[in-house]
Amino acid sequence: MRNNVPLIVIDVQNAFDNVSWGKRNNPCAERNIKMLIEYWNLNQRLIIYVKHLSKNIESLFYFKSKTSEFKAMIKPMPKDIIMIKSVNSAFIGTNLEETLRKINCPNIIITGLTTNHCVETTTRMAGNLGFNPFLVSDATATFDRRSVNGETLSAEKIQEMTLSNLHDEFATIKKTKEIIAML
Repeated sequence: MRNNVPLIVIDVQNAFDNVSWGKRNNPCAERNIKMLIEYWNLNQRLIIYVKHLSKNIESLFYFKSKTSEFKAMIKPMPKDIIMIKSVNSAFIGTNLEETLRKINCPNIIITGLTTNHCVETTTRMAGNLGFNPFLVSDATATFDRRSVNGETLSAEKIQEMTLSNLHDEFATIKKTKEIIAML
């Protein structure tokens, strides 16, 4: 794989530490994201950090709140890019597509929170826009959800279903160590 493969880190923000989200899968997601960030920094590769911000004062992503800030493990370097979004897709309301086309990088690596929301939406759009996204399964996580029938759907099953829906149609699903081995 070429050197110009950016790492896209989506919404790794304090808001997701709030207990209101409920039970989460993959407690190692941040550790794996950090491992990828360190690898990208060591090899002087581009990292694009995406931050979700809201103007709704009651939102955990309210732009003036501490919960909207990146988690402590996120320390962008001067060479990195930070994009601000207010919807699920990192392509809407940002210049992400333009940036990726400008640096001519068909392959992109996607990580972040949460798998079945902003990560999935961004991954689907990346595939639809003609990019070749690799989604890092163990560098993403999600939360239990209540179904329309009132059942609790486990974060593990939601993760599995989301990854299954994306694999080989919108993205290639790999683990952290597999991504590092490819580069």
